[in-house]
Amino acid sequence: MAPKVLISDQISPAAVKIFKDRGVDVTYEPELGKDKDKLAEIIGQFDGLAIRSATKVTAKIIAEAKNLKVIGRAGIGVDNVDIPAATAKGIIVMNTPFGNSITTAEHAVAMLFAVARQLPAADTSTQAGKWEKNRFMGVELTAKTLGIIGCGNIGSIVAERAIGLKMKVVAYDPFLSEERALDLGVDKVELPELFARADFITLHTPMTEKTKNIIDAKAIAAMKDGVYIVNCARGGLIVEEDLRAALDSGKVAGAGIDVFSTEPAKENVLFGAPNLVCTPHLGASTTEAQENVALQVAQQMADYLIDGAVTNALNMPSISAEEAPRLVPFVRLAEQLGSFAGQLTETGLTGVRIEFEGAVAGMNTRALTAAALAGLFRPLLQDVNMVSAPVLARERGIQVEEVRREQQGAYESYMRLTVKTDTQERSVAGTVFSDGKPRLIQIKGINMEAEIGPHMLYVTNEDKPGFIGALGMTLGNAGVNIATFNLGRTGPGEDAICLVEVDGPIPAEILATVEKLPLVRQAKPLKF
Repeated sequence: MAPKVLISDQISPAAVKIFKDRGVDVTYEPELGKDKDKLAEIIGQFDGLAIRSATKVTAKIIAEAKNLKVIGRAGIGVDNVDIPAATAKGIIVMNTPFGNSITTAEHAVAMLFAVARQLPAADTSTQAGKWEKNRFMGVELTAKTLGIIGCGNIGSIVAERAIGLKMKVVAYDPFLSEERALDLGVDKVELPELFARADFITLHTPMTEKTKNIIDAKAIAAMKDGVYIVNCARGGLIVEEDLRAALDSGKVAGAGIDVFSTEPAKENVLFGAPNLVCTPHLGASTTEAQENVALQVAQQMADYLIDGAVTNALNMPSISAEEAPRLVPFVRLAEQLGSFAGQLTETGLTGVRIEFEGAVAGMNTRALTAAALAGLFRPLLQDVNMVSAPVLARERGIQVEEVRREQQGAYESYMRLTVKTDTQERSVAGTVFSDGKPRLIQIKGINMEAEIGPHMLYVTNEDKPGFIGALGMTLGNAGVNIATFNLGRTGPGEDAICLVEVDGPIPAEILATVEKLPLVRQAKPLKF
């Protein structure tokens, strides 16, 4: 029986043809995504759901999706999909991460011109017959400094276009290597330097805990007077109330905003501000981009439903059906090793080395490396998967090295991930036991056996009496329940590591108390 796919958003008809040509029974109802009740009523009939941004795939929708196997998002962002709910039900969530990069980059460049020359206001004035030539005095882009926050795929394209316009470009991106920056012709800088140097600032980073509100009143105060700001990435990167105040005061000379904290943005605090150019999330809205992402999502979904191939999945690695049973536990281990290292890395990455020893060295190490990179990048980039992670590493000039060797130690299979930054190397190693569960067995050269849980506390400390009791009492007094407690050290009285699994997130005030305990050097919450 042919698999059935529902298209509930406006997607190019070319996608319908691809599904039909591959033998998929496709239903095209582009307005259905706006009717949550109707969608919930019929979703149980389908094996696949193809969407754009209008359809909100909530936990309620997923609960009714009795036969759904795959959700395909024609585009990058998957904010409209409850990925944890889909994962819990075994539904693969795919996106098309590279289909609209050029289009979004071009829109950002168009915004730069629009705010620099006040084009929308000048157009409105001229068409009203006012001819206010002296009112609209603009600035040139040539010889100005453009600050790019997030120099990945889209940011790199913007950098190339800006250099072609004879702008100077500075970029902030923790994953951008010096070599890649040199290739692009940009100066790699930290965020404070970018704010101080840039005449124009454009954002091209995903929305994460670390990037949310990255531009607020404090950041704006550190910028040049008369700076211009463009955001064609994600709403929530800018505190809109703070930007409005800066536009009103003239601190910010102009802003081009394509994305908003709440969309559709029928009302917004920014509306009516001086020299503000707004567009309704048009970054990916070109004929070429929509055609590209439609073709890609249809091909990916058909490949999975017909052949079982998984591509650009956000919640499942790209593994063939034949190798899955043996490889999946090691993929999970690789992702956890990467996530562990990624959450502890706060300076620019220059290289990654992954060592495979024993039986795992004969497996699909390319998939395992991709899984490790996805785990490593996800704390900062979020919308990354096993397919896109190696590409992101190449874009940022991060050198990835694989080492394979026969068994040398006590473990039948052994994986070690080493992250190289501008200042240090940090390694974490693990294995998979006979129960199929991954274990950490070494951190920064210190032996330790620990199973990874959803919420953990990582502490480095001096190995002296009193630490364990003080930490346990601090967590206990705060009502934080300890599930597991794991210790390791280089030697008596020397450097030590404590890895604690707890039953929920650790509040910031409790973490601050732990950091102030005697003998503690670093305390960091981890989430898996």
